[in-house]
Amino acid sequence: MKELNYLCKLKLIYKIMNKALQRLGEYVLLMKKSITLPDRWSMFFKQLVREIYKLGVDSLWIVIIISVFIGTVIAIQISLNIHSPLIPKFTIGYTTREIVLLEFSSSIMCLILAGKVGSNIASEIGTMRVTEQIDAMEIMGVNSANFLILPKIVGLMVFIPVLVIISMFTGILGGIAASHSSGTGMTPASFEYGLQYFFTEFYAWYSIIKSIVYAFIISSISAYFGYNVKGGALDVGKASTNAVVMSSIMILLADVIMTKIMLT
Repeated sequence: MKELNYLCKLKLIYKIMNKALQRLGEYVLLMKKSITLPDRWSMFFKQLVREIYKLGVDSLWIVIIISVFIGTVIAIQISLNIHSPLIPKFTIGYTTREIVLLEFSSSIMCLILAGKVGSNIASEIGTMRVTEQIDAMEIMGVNSANFLILPKIVGLMVFIPVLVIISMFTGILGGIAASHSSGTGMTPASFEYGLQYFFTEFYAWYSIIKSIVYAFIISSISAYFGYNVKGGALDVGKASTNAVVMSSIMILLADVIMTKIMLT
């Protein structure tokens, strides 16, 4: 019985690894097919502008709203948990700035965008797949992967630094707004001093570089799941969910690797 259970576990692990390797191979081949020079540059730039507006500009409102509230909450929570007279009050502004710059405006914000942008990409391409629009492009001799996926990847990678900078700015504005409220235990002067204290410019660039990598992860993985949909409308929904989950996991993994490489 023990040997049978052991064999069943080995068989399950083999199936999981085989499926993972198969998906990895399909993903690499799709990216190889997608990341090539466009056949018609004029059409590519039109698609690029459309994707920048749809994936980037349309996400501005959610970035601004979430950043303001998170920046405010971070400042309030830090101020409420610092009671020691040995810790100066400007530490609140300093800590808020570091959290916003190092993690929130890049990693956490991109996790949120993976849900909005990733599901959008996967569902759009998946719908084109199940309605046979992609098959029609292939019959006409069009590189459908390059035509559909490359503008989305480039568009998101181009505009996401703008979203990150806006997130940094509005997140810190939220912290400043919290410093003006009563009962938080901090003053605007001490908070602003903390924002300026021992500022490291590289942290802002570090956040922007990370976000560009995350943009590629979100757009390419979502496009992969959408492009390889098989079935009907229900499968499009499953592909959209899988795209968000896998993008989030890869963002967290990339966050660990890039933090280890760039900050140590």
